[in-house]
Amino acid sequence: MSLGHACVDVYQGAVAALVPYFVAERAYSYAAASGVVLAASLLSSVVQPLFGALTDRWAMPWLLPLSALAGGAGVALSGVTGSYALTLAVVAVSGIGVAAYHPEAARAARAASQGSHTAMGWFSLGGNLGFALAPLLVAAVVATGGLGATPLLFAPAVVGAALCAAAVRSTAAGRGTAAGRDEGAGTDDWPSFLRLSGAIMCRSIVFVGLSAFVSLHVRQRTGGGAGAGTAALCLLYAGGAVGTVAGGRLAERFGRLTVVRHAYALSVLAVAGVVFAPGPAVYPFVALTSAGLYVPFSLHVTLGQDYLPRRVGTASGVTLGLAVSVGGLAAPALGALADATSLRTALLPLIALPALGRLLLSGLREPAAPGRATPAAGPAGQGRRAASA
Repeated sequence: MSLGHACVDVYQGAVAALVPYFVAERAYSYAAASGVVLAASLLSSVVQPLFGALTDRWAMPWLLPLSALAGGAGVALSGVTGSYALTLAVVAVSGIGVAAYHPEAARAARAASQGSHTAMGWFSLGGNLGFALAPLLVAAVVATGGLGATPLLFAPAVVGAALCAAAVRSTAAGRGTAAGRDEGAGTDDWPSFLRLSGAIMCRSIVFVGLSAFVSLHVRQRTGGGAGAGTAALCLLYAGGAVGTVAGGRLAERFGRLTVVRHAYALSVLAVAGVVFAPGPAVYPFVALTSAGLYVPFSLHVTLGQDYLPRRVGTASGVTLGLAVSVGGLAAPALGALADATSLRTALLPLIALPALGRLLLSGLREPAAPGRATPAAGPAGQGRRAASA
C-alpha cells in the first residue's frame, strides 16, 4: 500500500514540478502557471469526498489500480497538448484519478495498520516519497527531452497500478463489504471534525503555495539556476519522509493533538524564514517548513477518522482530499498577486495561515478510538490514548 501510494502521489508532486517548465517553454505567466495547479486541485477537491462517501457504502477496491492509471495519464499528456485549455483538461483528469485513489486507500491502510499511528505514518510516507521523487523525475525527463517527453512520466502509474492490484488481491478476503467496515463503531463529532478540516485547509494553502513557487523563489533569493530551485522543491518534499514517520512516533508518546499543535506553531516561524532568509540560508528554513507541515500529516487522517467513526471513507476523502486539495484554489490568487507585485510579497500571507490553523486546533479534545473509552486527560493519558488508538 505504501509503495502504491508513492507511485500515485508522484503525480501530485509532478504538477508543481512542471510549473517552471511551463513558464520557460510556453511563456506562461505566474497566474497561468498556477492555473495548472488549480486544474489538478479543483475537481479533486470536489469529487474526493464523493468517492469517500461511496466507499462508506460499497467496497470499491478496483478504484486503486484504475485511479493510479488515470493519475498518470493526465500528467503524461500535459506536455504534449496543443493548447492551454487542453493542458488544464488533462491535468484535471490526473487530479480526479488521485482523488479516486485516496479514500479507499486510506481505509485499506487503516485496516492493515490496525489503528497504529506509526503504521499509518508509513503509509503516508509512501505518498510523501512520491512527492519528493516527483521533481527529480520531472527534471530527469523534461530537462533532457523538453515538455514533449512527458509521456515517459506514465511509467510510475503502471508500476503503481500493479502494486495496487496486488494489495487488493492480498486484502480482499479480510476486508469484506462496506457493512462490516467500521460503521456503527461510535458517534460522529462533526464540530471537531470541521475545525480540524479548517486547520488542514490552512496547512494545504501553505503547502500548495510553496510547492508551486518555492522553486522560483529560491532561484531569485540565491541567484542560482534551475538546479537551485529543484533542490529546494526536493527538500520541501523529502523532509516530509522524516516528518511523517516522526509524527506517528511522537503521537504515540505525547498524543496526536499535542504534536499537531506544536507542528503548526513551528510552521509559522519556518515559513517566515523561507520568505525572508537571504541567499543559501533559505534552505534550512525550507527543511523546517517541511517538518512543520508533514509531522501532522498522517495524524490529520487518523484524527479525522476517529472524529467520524461511522464515516471513515468520508473522513478520509476530506482529510486526504478536499481539505488538502483546496490549497490549489488559492494558487491562482497567489500567482496573480506575484504578477502584480513580486513573488516574495505573494508569499507573505503564507506566514499567517499556520497561526490560524493553530488557533482552530485550540480546544479540540483527543477522540476515543472506535469502540474504546477515552483515557484520562494529561500527558500520560494522551500517550496511552494514542497507543490504544
